[in-house]
Amino acid sequence: MDKLSVLKEYFGHKRFRSGQEEIIDHILRGSDVLGIMPTGAGKSLCYQVPALMLNGMTVVISPLISLMKDQVSSLVSSGISAACINSSLSQEEYSETMHRALRGEFRLIYAAPERLGTQEMRRLASAVRISMVTIDEAHCVSQWGQDFRPSYLRISEFIESLPVRPIVSAFTATATDTVREDIVRMLGLNAPFTLVTGFDRPNLYFSVLKPHNKYAELRRLLEGFGDKCGIVYCLSRRNVEEICDKLNDDGFPATRYHAGLSDTERKNNQDDFIYDRKRIMVATNAFGMGIDKSDVSFVIHYNMPKNIESYYQEAGRAGRDGSPAQCILLYGAMDVRTNNFMIEKSRDDNTELSDEEKDIMLERDRQRLKEMTFYATSTDCLRQFMLGYFGEKAPGYCGNCSCCVTGFEEVDMTVDAQKIVSCVFRVKQQGRYFGKSMIVDILKGSENERLVSLGFDKLSTYGIMKDTSARRIRAEVDHLIENGYLCNSTGDYPVVELTASSAKILKEHIPVTIKLPKEKKEKVKKQRSELSDIDSVLFEELRKLRGRLAAEASVPAYIVFSDSALRDMCRVLPTDKEEFLNVSGVGKRKAEKYGDDFCAIIKKYVSSHPGVL
Repeated sequence: MDKLSVLKEYFGHKRFRSGQEEIIDHILRGSDVLGIMPTGAGKSLCYQVPALMLNGMTVVISPLISLMKDQVSSLVSSGISAACINSSLSQEEYSETMHRALRGEFRLIYAAPERLGTQEMRRLASAVRISMVTIDEAHCVSQWGQDFRPSYLRISEFIESLPVRPIVSAFTATATDTVREDIVRMLGLNAPFTLVTGFDRPNLYFSVLKPHNKYAELRRLLEGFGDKCGIVYCLSRRNVEEICDKLNDDGFPATRYHAGLSDTERKNNQDDFIYDRKRIMVATNAFGMGIDKSDVSFVIHYNMPKNIESYYQEAGRAGRDGSPAQCILLYGAMDVRTNNFMIEKSRDDNTELSDEEKDIMLERDRQRLKEMTFYATSTDCLRQFMLGYFGEKAPGYCGNCSCCVTGFEEVDMTVDAQKIVSCVFRVKQQGRYFGKSMIVDILKGSENERLVSLGFDKLSTYGIMKDTSARRIRAEVDHLIENGYLCNSTGDYPVVELTASSAKILKEHIPVTIKLPKEKKEKVKKQRSELSDIDSVLFEELRKLRGRLAAEASVPAYIVFSDSALRDMCRVLPTDKEEFLNVSGVGKRKAEKYGDDFCAIIKKYVSSHPGVL
């Protein structure tokens, strides 16, 4: 069977997506490969298709149990023999799985990296021909990646221990040049064919909002999303608990996920989200990797993550099926301070590194946070900024981000700049240093007790911007810091200080402009409806049937069919199994298993709507 026949019979697709065929061809020719492909680009097919064509078994190394279970459930439902080996199996299930694996019954075995050194895996490696080892989330092998996992360092030892070296394929959605070099070196890839398909996800709308009240803004956004499902990311466990409780009190169907919960509760809450019993997941970054839920319509970051890699990966969990989806960041200046604290703390917690390595990583993390802050405060195209970070060129206008859609206007802030820098200078003359909040209070003429007790109400700059909003002043201070006219020191109590360029503002009177958003309230972006050319009533009927079949099989709904497959059914309108095979995402096994049920609903719809065919 050739690759296109495998693609159609097992996965229900007639053609490959960009980059998939190239990678598959190199694997089938015996070459190692490294695929850098964004979430939703179809990385799994790049190794699953050749796994069914190679002579032997493919071992897929995956970091999370949920990822393995999702992949295996999907493969089995498509008629492919696959299994996973992890701690969620009972002793009886584990023994049965290993027994069948030793008999060569599986084409794919998923395993956590911690399992590779066990006696059972060594026995399996000597009893069964392993044709390929695939490493998913390969960036975890690098200390410079955002999800470094020491257990990934054992993978190369496992590969070297095999009787015959297999093909090695590695995949990730996020990898800078440094991380890519680490992946090749530390996994021992042999002159790999490397493909970067691009980081752009055109179906995702990126937005940064700077609300006065984050929770009120979150509520407004969720009300606008109606019954769609999505993820709300928070920086801390405490935030997760607080936001989840508030949402439930306000009538939103939300659940929670963080590392402080028991294994049982985490699993139950995750299942509630995956099986659509709760449509909103409030979580730390402990949730998400390997969650292949295709119908996530929005990802809202309640707090700014500490680097762009994490943000791109977490935001990318929206719109996996190609449907329009939104990625919204609620930015607040306190996010920077919180992230700085967490970065400093992680230095002391990482006991596996030398002091020199800790210092290098600390500086790297600070720089990444700075880049993330630049993204959050940018007035240029957000998509261009993000793609540029990963080394990909992009036009300056995408038309699908808040900066491009909302629009900004150039404003002269030369006089304001002189007032702000002068205020910082006057505070310094008093032998004191303070953060942005105190500078804003002085300029606004605040009468707070501490300011008055320090005598700052006697400064010449006190109250000279009383008619300007605090939000505007803060934005202008941030702009001066970003452009080097002031600096914001790092540490537990960051303070605003002068720089060598500050004199240009006061003495040379250089002009300073700032881009500010036009004064209008951004609404939840109305995405182009994918249902515009199909009947929404039929789509809902098919969704109900899918939900019932999924419940009967105790699997998530998207394991039966993705939303995109249901939409294609509405377009193709198949009324028998032969026509059903023409639907994208319907393979031979699924046509046999589900064809009659779905075609019956479609046939009834067609008969009551003359002329639709």
